[in-house]
Amino acid sequence: MAIAGSSSIPSVGEEEEEYYGFESGWVEARTSCDHLPSLCSDLTHIPIPDSPCTRCQNPSENWLCLSCKDVLCSRFVNKHMVHHHQETGHCLALSFSDLSVWCFACESYLDVQAIQALQPVYEVAHLLKFGQRPPFRTIERSKPCDPQKEASTSGS
Repeated sequence: MAIAGSSSIPSVGEEEEEYYGFESGWVEARTSCDHLPSLCSDLTHIPIPDSPCTRCQNPSENWLCLSCKDVLCSRFVNKHMVHHHQETGHCLALSFSDLSVWCFACESYLDVQAIQALQPVYEVAHLLKFGQRPPFRTIERSKPCDPQKEASTSGS
């Protein structure tokens, strides 16, 4: 059962495993997505972040379709990006408001810091919006564990 006035957020207790952190208002972004092959081949040339919705000309709360580069308004305005996804199957979109990436098919935000394929469009959007490149966090790759080394250091 959804919260009144919202079609996208489940009530507390519903689908808790899918919405880790829901009770705090925080949702963990996915670090992978099977729909990345649908990304446009040239996302280094995108519309500016203050572009209006191409259907209703709304100037804010707009999303960039990462398949065709159309700019459409959010579900909180006239739902043109939602309708675009339903009409075309294009499921990846970047919010010009906060530069988050949403996958309609996965119904989840995607971690642009962890998904290398999203970093170029995120970097261009950040540069256009703020005039500077985004700081990307360093992701350390875990190394195979050496039990002998751990045993010698944990006993000190």
